[in-house]
Amino acid sequence: MSASESLNERSAGAGTAGSGDVGRTVFLLAHTGRPAAIRSAELVVRGLLRSGIGVRVLRAEAADLPLPVEAEIVADASPACLDACELLIVLGGDGTLLRGAELARASGVPMLGVNLGRVGFLAEAERDDLDKVVDRVVTRAYEVEERMTLDVVVHNNGDVVHQDWALNEAAVQKVSPERMLEVVLEIDGRPVTGFGCDGIVCATPTGSTAYAFSAGGPVVWPEVEALLMVPISAHALFAKPLVTSPTSVLAVEVQPHTPHGVLWCDGRRTVELPAGARVEVRRGAVPVRLARLHHASFTDRLVAKFALPVQGWRGAPH
Repeated sequence: MSASESLNERSAGAGTAGSGDVGRTVFLLAHTGRPAAIRSAELVVRGLLRSGIGVRVLRAEAADLPLPVEAEIVADASPACLDACELLIVLGGDGTLLRGAELARASGVPMLGVNLGRVGFLAEAERDDLDKVVDRVVTRAYEVEERMTLDVVVHNNGDVVHQDWALNEAAVQKVSPERMLEVVLEIDGRPVTGFGCDGIVCATPTGSTAYAFSAGGPVVWPEVEALLMVPISAHALFAKPLVTSPTSVLAVEVQPHTPHGVLWCDGRRTVELPAGARVEVRRGAVPVRLARLHHASFTDRLVAKFALPVQGWRGAPH
């Protein structure tokens, strides 16, 4: 039986039981530029509606989705559009999931991600799990955990010129391809080292499997509370990734004699960093809440996502 056939049968069977839950609403965010996302969104919407759960969708995405008339359509992608919603279900790759994380953080609504991309560490389910996603939402068989975020402040000439946040990472990067970015790193108000590099990634444990991982940083289990600082292509003998206390304040100072740089937060929001700018990164005051369907260990998730070779493993001796 295909995932879609299973979903339709289960949703139809759950309709009577779920219809007693008055007022339950789920917000759906999808990457409608992908045919797979359109089909997946249609299946999830119809399954939830059959079970008596309302579905809310952005108008810009609703135009691309074959939605039933019962679906609620809202105009703007703002935190207010999630008012009274129980969950935010996101269908797509890492970019769509990070877009959903912006709404989840601002609204406090838990995000449940379904991966339609490649790796998708933020996602809790895969495309073949759509029937399970609907069942778990209908029966409230999910848990919510909080993920650490970053608060980011940019200073220039002593003034605060920009404030931002990130779930995965805040990356200070060079702009000019022919010249390195000269920086000095600081932790808890004390200088650590300076060098020329392509950039610096300041990451959370959640982001340790994203940009920081690509830059050579360590994989950190999500339940560990820590901050990471990972150099990108640094020209220095001491340019190793650093793991600090979650209460530490990390700072990257762009040297006055270097070309200007740029700050990227989660690869979505950016601001120019003039020479002499200072970027401070600390634990975020507001976490992102993620809905979890599985109790599988992060180790198993790591092995599955990266297709790591574990053949021959026999387990601990009895």
